[in-house]
Amino acid sequence: MTEREITSPVDLCLPDGTLNPDAVGWTRTPLHRANLRGWGRAKRWEYWGVVTPTHIIGIVASTLDYAGVPSLYVLERATGREWTEDGIVPLGRGIEMPEVSGAGLVVTTGGGVWIRIDQGSSGTAISASAGDISLDLDVPLDPGHESLGVVVPWSAKRFQYTVKDVARRVSGTLTLDGQTYQVGEGSFAVLDHGRGKWPYSMTWNWAAAYDPARRVGIQLGGKWTDGTGSTENALFVDGRLHKISDDLQWSYDRSDWLKPWHVLGERIDATFRPFHERVSKTDLLVLAGETHQCFGHFTGWATTDDGERVSLDGLVGWAEEAHNRW
Repeated sequence: MTEREITSPVDLCLPDGTLNPDAVGWTRTPLHRANLRGWGRAKRWEYWGVVTPTHIIGIVASTLDYAGVPSLYVLERATGREWTEDGIVPLGRGIEMPEVSGAGLVVTTGGGVWIRIDQGSSGTAISASAGDISLDLDVPLDPGHESLGVVVPWSAKRFQYTVKDVARRVSGTLTLDGQTYQVGEGSFAVLDHGRGKWPYSMTWNWAAAYDPARRVGIQLGGKWTDGTGSTENALFVDGRLHKISDDLQWSYDRSDWLKPWHVLGERIDATFRPFHERVSKTDLLVLAGETHQCFGHFTGWATTDDGERVSLDGLVGWAEEAHNRW
């Protein structure tokens, strides 16, 4: 496929709330203003995934019309122990979500989960606490750093804008059960910024991984973008984005999620070997979902825009299947 690169700021929606045709394409830096209007099928979220040599952290601030669903998750890699704290904010009351990725304040609190994400031109500060989890993280934005922004158009009334920012430096502290761990050397952060109006039922695949030592990362998606003319696939090398405009083939065993996964396309051949499976389920009647997110290591290769084959061996991250009714 041929996808259009957008290089100047653009509104996601027209004045009547439908998709702006000029917004369909992809970017290297966040240029879309998510000017969603009204209530009804509108979904807004910020997800930060943080991988350290000892822990994996998931931070979710979201508002999904029916409810806000903030959550914190931590995996201790050596033992497989998990900490999970979920909250519910009826109708998303009091949740702040800015229109532009990387600019403005995200605040959510509910069900004992408190999250504050302060975004600016120099980077992002993340603070959160719930139960036995608390964290304070600094995610600087390096000059010239590139991320993948994509608009996925199902129709004029159903569309999604996402920013997948894979290769971010991160430092700070994570506290679990009163014990504090330093986040820094060998760690990285991944952002999933989402704004859109979704169909009621949708399934997707998502994989993200990075090697801070080699500065090589991947961002891969599937199912939800197939047939739309847009993809969320990219290779990152030394902060530079190489867009992969192919619908990828995903294969994995839904009866045993810890078996190897395989993602294949003309410019990528990746094998993912999980070491841990996280299962997340939500059932709030009209709002329900099930996610199998596996953490592990990648091997294989992907090619740059110039055709150079880059090894993916040693990348750490995740691959997941999610199904939502929302």
